[in-house]
Amino acid sequence: MTDLAIQDRLFPDARCFGCGPANADGLRLKSHPASDTVVTASFTPWPQHDNGVGFLNGGIIATVLDCHSGAAAFHHADLRGWAPLGGAPFAFVTAGIDLRYLRPAPLTATVDLVAEVREASEDAVTVDVRLEHEGTVRAEAVALWKRWRPRA
Repeated sequence: MTDLAIQDRLFPDARCFGCGPANADGLRLKSHPASDTVVTASFTPWPQHDNGVGFLNGGIIATVLDCHSGAAAFHHADLRGWAPLGGAPFAFVTAGIDLRYLRPAPLTATVDLVAEVREASEDAVTVDVRLEHEGTVRAEAVALWKRWRPRA
């Protein structure tokens, strides 16, 4: 395995707000494989990510969980040779995310992200993903990634 982030390795020109390496104004999340099915990352919020009462905004949490689950899906697909179809820029797209906020997440500390592929086929990848701080899960989600089949 390489130390290069999944985003930098698989889609260095992506402009995604959450994880696109080519978006200078984005969050620029960097996910790294821990195994074929597990991906980890750390994220340090900015003061602008305040929810209005001193914690990490829920929309930012949703964004990093979505993007981090995508990194797990893309990493898993890449290992299996599931390349994009018909000129699509990516092999999979988010089809849904079921997100639960469990406890407030800090605005002034780095949080940890863990994503694990639960099920995978060439048509769909299901990923369990969570945001933790000091060993406590603050938010968790199940993300469904479906195969992108471009249509005319």
